[in-house]
Amino acid sequence: MDDLRPTAPLLPSPVSELVDERLRVAGVRVFLKRDDLIDPEIPGNKWRKLKYNIASARRLGHNTLLTFGGAYSNHIRATAAVGHYGNFRTIGVIRGEEHLPLNPSLAYAVARGMQLTYLDRTTYRAKTSDAVVGDLHRRFGDFYLIPEGGSNAEAVRGCSELAAELTQPFDVLFCAVGTGGTLAGVAAGLAGRQSVVGVPVLKGGAFLEKEIVELQTAAYGARTGSWHLECDYHFGGYAKRTAELDAFIEEFEKQHGVLLDWVYEAKMMYALFDLVRRGVFPARTTIVALVSGSGQVPLT
Repeated sequence: MDDLRPTAPLLPSPVSELVDERLRVAGVRVFLKRDDLIDPEIPGNKWRKLKYNIASARRLGHNTLLTFGGAYSNHIRATAAVGHYGNFRTIGVIRGEEHLPLNPSLAYAVARGMQLTYLDRTTYRAKTSDAVVGDLHRRFGDFYLIPEGGSNAEAVRGCSELAAELTQPFDVLFCAVGTGGTLAGVAAGLAGRQSVVGVPVLKGGAFLEKEIVELQTAAYGARTGSWHLECDYHFGGYAKRTAELDAFIEEFEKQHGVLLDWVYEAKMMYALFDLVRRGVFPARTTIVALVSGSGQVPLT
């Protein structure tokens, strides 16, 4: 995907230690893997997920990308950016009804050339069915279909490459979980006794375990790696927030100079600090927190 941008991606993405009194008291070290710095418009796990999907689209001769997402989808934005820089036509199939004016995420996608279409929530739940996909083909012609969140076998293989960039010894990696593709890939790429803790940002996220196993099976033939989900940190559900979460974001930025995205990374970091506070991790544990860069990206 290096040819999609006028500047090269920042790979490997930087790793820096988080200095925090709460961690010192617990005897735990935490490092931030700053995937949000890979690219300003195709950051983090979006770059990794789309890398091999774009290669497949080109190999198969497609010039149109069609994908799915909610109204605040980071994947929709990133796919629109890929289309803009890679000369692909892009179509975003959005869950729910159209609301005008468009929110910043969808406005960004349109500004990058994406055509938006909408499915009511009942139809959206059947978005992978032959009937719905067939209707989309009748409306938009031939296209390369990228799943919601970009999560498929190609995405899993792209995310698995992150592990090779982690040269600092560590025990546990934390990541936010939306559709599961990032966790599926990262866990597959780790070695030895290293494990992954996934923090679903959706209410009732336990169902994602099955989704992640299916993604790993599609890519590698079976469940692989050591990983589990912590499902109690959704703060009301996807794209939901509370005063408690907002206060955590504000304090984290004040102390560490990093503004956490409230849809994904803030919930993951809150879970990390809460589990450390509860003594889940013994002293001398080293944790890597994956910051994938899901915040709003301005159009430049």
